Amino acid sequence: MSIHRPGSLMSRPVKTTVAVILGCIVSTLLTGCDPGDGDDLPPPSGDSTLIYNALIIDGTGTTARRGAVRIARDSIVDVGDLSPIDGEQAIDARGLVLAPGFIDTHSHHDDEGALRNNPDALPLLTQGITTSVFGQDGGHHLPLADFLSDFDREPAAVNIASYVGHNTIRERVMGNDAKRPANPEEVEAMRSLLLSELQAGALGLSTGLEYEPGIYSRREEVLALAAATAAQGGRYISHVRSEDRFLWDAMDEIIDIGRQTGIPVQISHIKLAAKKLWNQAPELLEKLDAARAEGIDITADVYPYEYWASTMWVLLPDRDADNLEEIAFVLDQLTPASGIIFTRYEANPDYVNQSVAEIAKSRGTSEVQTFSDLLKESEAWSEANGGASAEMIMGRSMTETDIETFLRWEHSNVCSDGGFTGHPRGHGSFPRVLARYVRDRQTLSLETAVAAMTSRAANHMGFADRGRIAPGMKADLVLFDPESIQDHAGIRDGQVLSTGVDSVWVNGQRVLKDGESTQVFPGQVLRRSSQEGALPQEGGANAD
Repeated sequence: MSIHRPGSLMSRPVKTTVAVILGCIVSTLLTGCDPGDGDDLPPPSGDSTLIYNALIIDGTGTTARRGAVRIARDSIVDVGDLSPIDGEQAIDARGLVLAPGFIDTHSHHDDEGALRNNPDALPLLTQGITTSVFGQDGGHHLPLADFLSDFDREPAAVNIASYVGHNTIRERVMGNDAKRPANPEEVEAMRSLLLSELQAGALGLSTGLEYEPGIYSRREEVLALAAATAAQGGRYISHVRSEDRFLWDAMDEIIDIGRQTGIPVQISHIKLAAKKLWNQAPELLEKLDAARAEGIDITADVYPYEYWASTMWVLLPDRDADNLEEIAFVLDQLTPASGIIFTRYEANPDYVNQSVAEIAKSRGTSEVQTFSDLLKESEAWSEANGGASAEMIMGRSMTETDIETFLRWEHSNVCSDGGFTGHPRGHGSFPRVLARYVRDRQTLSLETAVAAMTSRAANHMGFADRGRIAPGMKADLVLFDPESIQDHAGIRDGQVLSTGVDSVWVNGQRVLKDGESTQVFPGQVLRRSSQEGALPQEGGANAD
């Protein structure tokens, strides 16, 4: 897998404060460190580690403060004005920000075995991500127990968790006859399979109701499965039925699921993906706040891009490639031909990184006709190749004003919705928020942005022991420079690593140092337990 780095790995802070100098002088007197070294002090004893001279942002949204964090084994044991103790590894943070590790509540870094094949997880760690949640958009690895057990035996550098996907269990139950509403017997079979998968430790149920075959499900089917999930203490997360022309009905559906079942419900990658909806984010949040006032635990995650990623078919609810009138509406109101860019097109790989507008120009056909022809050509390729997926696109449908409004909502958290390939969000989402929306546009304070990446995300997923810097919490930590952190992946160059993250710890072990992998793999599988929170199974860490 090709991963590109920009020319400079990362920028060091250019300012040295009196506090930094005094901190190192004090440490020199106490431990005999070299003030010019700026990193590890005494040789590690293996008992504990002190990260000192840090600007601590604890994940709760409270103001940053100078201090130190002591970790022992996989947990934080003390926070405050601390000095190294005999035999302890001491690491000078050099005034950088020390925050809880970022939690990606909607990740596809597991697609096609990508994390399994790249356990160093560099596209994640260089964003500061320490936990990735899979099983999104209605799809998961079946059987889930086998998938999770594989990571127990051979961990990655990051923690993982998963939902159970509605589309996956629907396909298993209904087979090739899934393009219709399910009958009561089939819904019951889905419920039985769902319960079995939940027993593997899934966080709950995910749906992808714009995708095959969830698009054919009735509300009653989804409600029945959500109720079964609620009875097991699980959660519900959804790529809702529409993010554009039928958005308000889709919002009513997820709110009603929360109302009728009492289950916590989360909107995946909340967006307004149609011109007529632009700048209506305040109205949508007013609707969600009213639901919360009613007692419905509804939340959302959001990624910081105007482009989404999916298939061409998601733009056509009737799945009719010959409906040129519908395609004309799509290109006029949902996403322009110049804003539809292929990340994969198996029928003609030369089209990758080209837009529909560019392909239309080269073919000499209208944009509407080109869209139709490309759909039919990809479908033919898929049919000739056993139904394999034939294309993926990025579509520009959102406006930055709405993105900023969603980021500011106190019940939203940041996600990537990305993977190792395709959309740049898989390599850049979290640094992009910190660079563009904190440092450059000042949409959020640094403390609020970190809270949206940590404690909020943990609460939304039910992780009780992660997402905050406090004694007793797991030692998932990220050390970064807020003045230099930056995403570099672009729409047509999506696999470029971010910079500005110096170090990352996962379960107390340093997995990234100076922006480079340490080749240590202490990630744990986080499973839903009978109590609030997800608990790791024993035996999942590699201490080498």
